Amino acid sequence: MKGPLFYAKILLFGEYGIIKDSKGLAIPYNTYQGALKKSEEHSEASQKSNFNLQRFYNYLINLENKDLINFRFDEFKTDIDEGMYFDSSIPQGYGVGSSGALVASIYDKYANNKITVLENLTRDKLLTLKETFSLMESFFHGKSSGLDPLNSYLSLPILINSKDNLEATGIPSQKKGRGAVFLLDSEIVGETEPMINIFMNKMKNEGFRKMLNEDFAKYTDACIDDFLHGNVKSLFGNVKQLSKVAFDNFKPMIPQPFHTIWQQGIDSNDYYLKLCGSGGGGYILGFTKNFKKTQEILKDYKLELVYRF
Repeated sequence: MKGPLFYAKILLFGEYGIIKDSKGLAIPYNTYQGALKKSEEHSEASQKSNFNLQRFYNYLINLENKDLINFRFDEFKTDIDEGMYFDSSIPQGYGVGSSGALVASIYDKYANNKITVLENLTRDKLLTLKETFSLMESFFHGKSSGLDPLNSYLSLPILINSKDNLEATGIPSQKKGRGAVFLLDSEIVGETEPMINIFMNKMKNEGFRKMLNEDFAKYTDACIDDFLHGNVKSLFGNVKQLSKVAFDNFKPMIPQPFHTIWQQGIDSNDYYLKLCGSGGGGYILGFTKNFKKTQEILKDYKLELVYRF
């Protein structure tokens, strides 16, 4: 048995802001994927995954919202007992949705009356999916927006206008230009929950809240608008501002060894870095007008191409 593939995701814009109801834009990232599998041979990784699926099953079956969590639990349990596991190449703790792909695959396989990609995806259907996925993914992070699994499940770019207003969207097709969006591998595994806790503590500060509602939201919204409309020149100006705001206000979420190159990008205008997900490790997202030059400047780091301008 092998289930359908579910892909990683990248939240291009909106990290932390979406917790406070500002805009976000998430895109599928097909380089990494995962699928439910059964096999006769068991590795240490597949046994660990099977054990985690058992824990996830116990969590789901005890959730009280049976309207949203309406699953074929007998079938799910049988498959776990027969050694089912989640075979995934998505790096964990990297901000690219490893738990999201798992949640999407479980919903796809076991949900009764599931909403499918082939239907007319009304706003209500998207919100129902997001709410279901939020409940499911809370098992992994303590609190989840449900966006990672939604993106993985639909395999479509998702525009988050606000908490209750989502839409599947299109992004401009890639060009053969020199500019790029890329991932920089920090080679540090990040943990979402401690980062969210730091953020929530910062939110108690009026100055931080003001910065988030004004500067951070303004530049995030402008970046999304520029990206969706292909306004590349304006996009880089707004990404630079966003990179500055993040560096000034989200330092605990940026791993210490990357503070210098983050600032260098802003000073030189060769590239701009921003958080990818909650930060604290994993990937850092980068934007550059000249990917080849940036590869030379950052030759000591592992870069992965995401999108070409």
